[in-house]
Amino acid sequence: MKLQRVRLLSLLVFIASVCPVLASPPTTAKIAFTSARDGNREIYLMNPDGTQQVNLTRHRADDLYPVWSPTGEQLLFTSDRVRVRDLYVMDADGAHVRRVFSKVAHRANATWAPDGKQIAYQRYEGSEWFIYVATINGTQEERLAKGQSPAWSPDGTTIAFMVGLPGHNRIGLLNRRTRTVKLLFPPPLHPWQWQPAWSPSGDRVAFAWFRHPLQGGKLPGGFFDRQTIYVAHRDGTGIEQVVAEAGPKAAHPAWSPQGDALLYQQEIGGQLQLFKIDVVHRVPTQLTQAVVFDTYQANTLAAWFDPAMLPVLPKPALLTTQWGALKTKAP
Repeated sequence: MKLQRVRLLSLLVFIASVCPVLASPPTTAKIAFTSARDGNREIYLMNPDGTQQVNLTRHRADDLYPVWSPTGEQLLFTSDRVRVRDLYVMDADGAHVRRVFSKVAHRANATWAPDGKQIAYQRYEGSEWFIYVATINGTQEERLAKGQSPAWSPDGTTIAFMVGLPGHNRIGLLNRRTRTVKLLFPPPLHPWQWQPAWSPSGDRVAFAWFRHPLQGGKLPGGFFDRQTIYVAHRDGTGIEQVVAEAGPKAAHPAWSPQGDALLYQQEIGGQLQLFKIDVVHRVPTQLTQAVVFDTYQANTLAAWFDPAMLPVLPKPALLTTQWGALKTKAP
């Protein structure tokens, strides 16, 4: 009997070590974001109305760019804990932080594949950024294209990303099967397009844009403050401005899980704060208020998860199935 207990305990340890199935998603909708309110950038969670803001990481390094796994059990993020910025993953409650790759490189701004098995990200090599994909365990890393800010479509077929140098950057759509790239908005539509984000249904793309062209070859007055948030269909048609141009520039859009609202960041009083806006009624709500002394990036880079939008229960059910199968094999 004692030997059987030891074997069963060993099986439990094995499951916990090879399958991250013990992690649980939040039970209510949560927004993950970056805040520098304690003097360096950390990953926080809050409710969709801005309440209950909680620090997850509590580390002296910079932790930023949080992104939820498809089933909400994990958060992928960027941190400079080892020499340069690289990719890390942790449970939704901040536990079990681990580096994705065994070999350190300058990686950032990651996105999950919809099946949760792969990630895409930007990697700095020489003096340029490239889009890479890899399995979530850090193996089979593959370079796809030159660019930044990848966003994986919900159907898994396309990665949207930024193509070109600042001032000439456009949104490219990379076909995962053919590895071909086409522009979401080909010329003559003005460039300065940034930070694509897919709607949950995959039929629209949100992005930041300096829409107005140069005047006489020069930037018009207040040009940079006129960057704001737009949405368009995935074929490049139906461009709509969501956030008004009045005030400082808006950036880094992220969709609500229902597809009815967008998160974005905007400068208020000299510091970045997070907002959400209904894509139909266009009424913005400020979610963060924290002011950080001498730090511009006070609250930034948000991602939204809601367990009510999951079609099926995630990995806890898988744990029961795996444990039952292994238990029947135990002597």
